Amino acid sequence: MGSSDFSWKLNDHPKLPKGKVIAVVVLDGWGEADADQYNCIHVAQTPTMDSLKNGAPEKWRLVKAHGKAVGLPTEDDMGNSEVGHNALGAGRIYAQGAKLVDIALETGKIYDGEGFKYIKESFETGTLHLIGLLSDGGVHSRLDQLQLLLKGASERGAKRIRVHVLTDGRDVLDGSSVGFVETLENDLAKLRENGIDALIASGGGRMYVTMDRYENDWDVVKRGWDAQVLGEAPYKFKSAVEAVKKLRELPNTNDQFLSPFVIIDDNGKAVGPIVDGDAVVTFNFRADRMVMVAKALQYKDFDKFDRVRFPEIRYAGMLQYDGELKLPTNYLVSPPEIERTSGEYLAKNGIRTFACSETVKFGHVTFFWNGNRSGYFNPELEEYVEIPSDSGISFNVKPKMKALEIAEKARDAILSRKFDQIRVNLPNGDMVGHTGDIEATVVACKVADEAVKMILDAIEQVGGIYVVTADHGNAEDMVKRDKKGKPLLDKNGRIQILTSHTLQPVPLAIGGPGLAPGVRFREDVPGGGLANVAATVINLHGFEAPSDYETTLIEVAD
Repeated sequence: MGSSDFSWKLNDHPKLPKGKVIAVVVLDGWGEADADQYNCIHVAQTPTMDSLKNGAPEKWRLVKAHGKAVGLPTEDDMGNSEVGHNALGAGRIYAQGAKLVDIALETGKIYDGEGFKYIKESFETGTLHLIGLLSDGGVHSRLDQLQLLLKGASERGAKRIRVHVLTDGRDVLDGSSVGFVETLENDLAKLRENGIDALIASGGGRMYVTMDRYENDWDVVKRGWDAQVLGEAPYKFKSAVEAVKKLRELPNTNDQFLSPFVIIDDNGKAVGPIVDGDAVVTFNFRADRMVMVAKALQYKDFDKFDRVRFPEIRYAGMLQYDGELKLPTNYLVSPPEIERTSGEYLAKNGIRTFACSETVKFGHVTFFWNGNRSGYFNPELEEYVEIPSDSGISFNVKPKMKALEIAEKARDAILSRKFDQIRVNLPNGDMVGHTGDIEATVVACKVADEAVKMILDAIEQVGGIYVVTADHGNAEDMVKRDKKGKPLLDKNGRIQILTSHTLQPVPLAIGGPGLAPGVRFREDVPGGGLANVAATVINLHGFEAPSDYETTLIEVAD
């Protein structure tokens, strides 16, 4: 599309009227799964969402919220709130995660970015440390990306490099770690032949060292910190291959749970503790198991464990792992550059928008929705309201969170008739789901449903339209399962709780007194995903969507 023929003006929809008040409700972490006792949405009393699902079949459907539908590389990649809201707002699918890293490495763009320039300032006098999962599993990291980064950094002035490896055995076969370490050792030997001091400095298994998530067990991060930063571990070896082989022989040990080790020189000193003036890169691209170590490396104020010393380093993630916390501050690969989002189009076409959530998801319904862009498109037409989240407690302690307050703000905005679109995120299913507390998650789902009702009642009063959807799954399945879908038990016979997102599709419902007669979901877009929602909403505002948007999911029957 040449700039000359580009216009922000949207064409009128031939069959749909303008001027209806539209509520767009995103239930965070609310997928669709089989009904059983681990499906908190099913267990909870959710009469409003039930009535949408069991109402007119042509006004309720499922959409994809994971994998390629949201720009992630494979169908095994669960969705998340950032990529989900990107897709909902952008109306197109942008490369995310591993795919972004691949492009940045292939084009060399990674080396021109602010993040690489930042760590490069340590190359002259300091060491470059690379911490991450060593495998080709492609879920959290990939060996070939590490290899390219080693090559690129060494060609751009890194003279001393230390790699801190985390063995996998979860996304790849157990025992494969030995081969991955041998491959890395060969690469580092070649760098040493070229005069670069490159060694493996420490290691450990991913489930026992560094890669904990959701603040489940800070001891996991501490074990990594002790080895990587302090150069201390219960096991010391001269070679990493020997370390992995020997430690795998210990009872009840596998790649995932390998004990932490450090590599020592002939004098018994650790070869690569992280010290003042060094640069550190966590090279995993997937966020969930990097957030905790990122906090330990980034935050001056930190009380999760005794760090003993907090070196002054230049730290960057492969990507930014948490958009809300802006963590880490520096990262090698920027999020996708998303232009011409639905929010910008609607603002340019006079649509007045109100967006609201509480702190933990406020950025999603504004920044991520608007294509990773801060602020208003037109402050005269938009109002964004952030309700402070509870802080200092785990969300299962107060599972209602701020759902009802968000719904009240939305209701008031709808009834004020000052806005054409009222957009909210209700975080409960996701934030409480992540705690793994099933009873609390049931409460969370019930309250989210009550919040939806409050918003839908207001839409009823003003003759408006509602669009209710979600960004990814979580609360609908709270147990780990085997290949046949049966719940997995731990060695004590207790179920293994699933705290993560899922691969499930999410609901999409439309309705309200303002919905024109004959509007229904099309039958010819069975594979529709979150990115199709934008064109759908633009249509409901009375406009045709831009031609390059993912197609609308609605049609108007004659």
